[in-house]
Amino acid sequence: MEPYTALTLQTATDLAKLNPIESIKNHNIVLDIYANDNSLWLIKTWKNGIKTGFRAVYDEGNALALAKLDHKDDKTTVTLKTAAGTYITSIKIIEDSLFRYSTTFTPTADLLFAYSPKDILNFTNDWKLLSTGKVHTQQVGNRSGILYFSLNKPNTGGIFYFQNLTSLNAYFEQTKTSGASLIGAEWPEIGFSIPISPDQPLKKNQTYVLSDAFVLTEDQVPKNQLSICKNYLVNLAAIYQHLPKPETISHDWLTIGENGIKDMELHPGCWSYQGGHHYLTAYLSDYATPPEIMVQLAVLLPVMEYLDWKGEASHPIVDRLKDGLEAFYKPELGTIVRWLPDAESNLDYSEEQKKPNVMDAWYLHHPLMNLARLTARGGEKIASKLLMDSIEYAMKVARTFNYQWPVFYEMDTLNILKAETAEGAGGEKDVPGTYADLMLKLWEITGERKYFTEAKRSVERLEDEGFDVFYQANNTTFSAIALLKLYKLTKKEKYLDLSYMCLASIFNNVQLWDSNYGYGKNFPSFFAIFPLKDAPYTAAYEEQEVYAALYNYYQEAKDIELLPAVRMLIAEFMKYAINRVPYYFATMLPKEMLSTEVKTGEIDPNLWIALEDLRDGWEQAGQVGQEVYGAGISFGIIPRQYYKVKSEDFMVFIDYPLERFTKRNNKIYVAIGGDGNGECKLQIIDSTKNAYIFELYLKEGREQLLLTPDSKQKEIISYKLKAKSEAILTWKKK
Repeated sequence: MEPYTALTLQTATDLAKLNPIESIKNHNIVLDIYANDNSLWLIKTWKNGIKTGFRAVYDEGNALALAKLDHKDDKTTVTLKTAAGTYITSIKIIEDSLFRYSTTFTPTADLLFAYSPKDILNFTNDWKLLSTGKVHTQQVGNRSGILYFSLNKPNTGGIFYFQNLTSLNAYFEQTKTSGASLIGAEWPEIGFSIPISPDQPLKKNQTYVLSDAFVLTEDQVPKNQLSICKNYLVNLAAIYQHLPKPETISHDWLTIGENGIKDMELHPGCWSYQGGHHYLTAYLSDYATPPEIMVQLAVLLPVMEYLDWKGEASHPIVDRLKDGLEAFYKPELGTIVRWLPDAESNLDYSEEQKKPNVMDAWYLHHPLMNLARLTARGGEKIASKLLMDSIEYAMKVARTFNYQWPVFYEMDTLNILKAETAEGAGGEKDVPGTYADLMLKLWEITGERKYFTEAKRSVERLEDEGFDVFYQANNTTFSAIALLKLYKLTKKEKYLDLSYMCLASIFNNVQLWDSNYGYGKNFPSFFAIFPLKDAPYTAAYEEQEVYAALYNYYQEAKDIELLPAVRMLIAEFMKYAINRVPYYFATMLPKEMLSTEVKTGEIDPNLWIALEDLRDGWEQAGQVGQEVYGAGISFGIIPRQYYKVKSEDFMVFIDYPLERFTKRNNKIYVAIGGDGNGECKLQIIDSTKNAYIFELYLKEGREQLLLTPDSKQKEIISYKLKAKSEAILTWKKK
């Protein structure tokens, strides 16, 4: 617990003496509104008398005066005036247990704030400060403005608080401040505080949003980590449905894909040559670092998916990558290794993993999982041999570490080089899930039950991890898929709950706001996902793999009753990923926002190869480098969202997962996935440009309603469809 501030102590004293200026009652919520000299408070009183206060206004002048109190259209508006300006707070109880309050400020002169306190305090029934509670999760860096906590002493309930930081962009832009790390959880003063600028004042007579908060209350304290994570998903989805969301932008992914495969094949900075084979560099023009097996396979699989979609048997990129795979096998270890053995002498020891025979725990499983995917395709003898020759080593490692992996270990001795990600934090906690995913793939390929048994053993200790299960975004998503498969195979609910735990940790590491300030005005960031729990930027490679894995999760879950919240969040993530990820390409960004100092390799701003990193609006992109192994972005999206129509010269693009896409004669029956009030885009791409007449009908019971296109541009006809809707597309040639 942090020490009290004088302001907090005075607040408790003031509130105990005051009467509310108004009470708002709707659904099951009662909010009492209090005003003292410096703050406007919304007080929720729990059944046991405990009170939670939300500070909607704070003014340093200590002379707030009530100017107006209004009720209109189930919204209450409070206007407060001081010498510094006018505060207007709007309060609305949206539904059972959910309310929203937002505050604007219009200064009477150019104005600097000197201090901003946190906006949540908890009190006993007689207004003593309550200094204990359990924080489940809070905002880290640029992630969503979330604070989820329970009042468990005494047993009271929980609060899921969401600050809609998108609304504050004008304030961030004017004050040159950021939306990062604004939610705190040091008891007793918790919640949000506006960032303070020492020298960039708010402008006279300009109106700024200072807070836009959604609050969802829970009457029960969750019992365990699985309950916390499941509640998190449900609560987030409930708020998400009321959250203002940005429009999506249509991109020509077909052209982007062709540009990308051409640039990767022909640009010399994408390739190195070692031991008679061509290998992709991890970063553009980084010839010094030895080739890595993960890099080769992380690109090979999406390219092959893309070629399958195009109907092409092979490509020079595929041939080169396959030719070099065998050289990553070390017979003396009985496994594939990270670095190309013939080039290990080039390792510079500049990082912990840049040493021969040092393995990052997740890094062994990832290429083996991709080798298993190759093997499952059939006819991939080299991939199959590498997989089966390496799998006993992977199992030996798992058993040696008792299914709790460290961060780094020596491959020959299995000595642990780095046990924990941080002191007391444990190792890479999602690796048991990736190992389970690998084992299930082996079981599907071979039918040998020992692999199924290994998968179950691996995940037995995940139950108490909660949000801490997240180490790396793509691997946590693979873990979710493995656990979903175990649920389907065993019918044991604990596996489904563990799968939800992994998904909750994924959605806990996204940015559900758009940082439209500084350089951030040049790219969308809503629903971006961060690669690591403390990463200061989002990354192309992990974004693409999470997108593809969540698509696969949705397909895997089609025949089970999945939480509606999960269906909605996955569908919306996919939609916004398709909208966002083209901006990892330097070609999509103004040159002034590209970093002039690059950690690894160099940046070619004209190349359709993704930058590794997009950052907060005040920071330049590409500081890490241009990420060749992130090239799978477009190759992963096109086969999943573009539907070719057999024997016809048009295709259909849909930016949501589907429950059904079936062609019968000159009709296509489409069932849209997702849930809630989600919305997706359906586009007909007519390469003939005018040879067809199309009609799209929305099924409503037994009725069919002809839809009017939202837009027609050149060869693209666009419609919007609701989540869970069904439609019929018909066509005839002119």
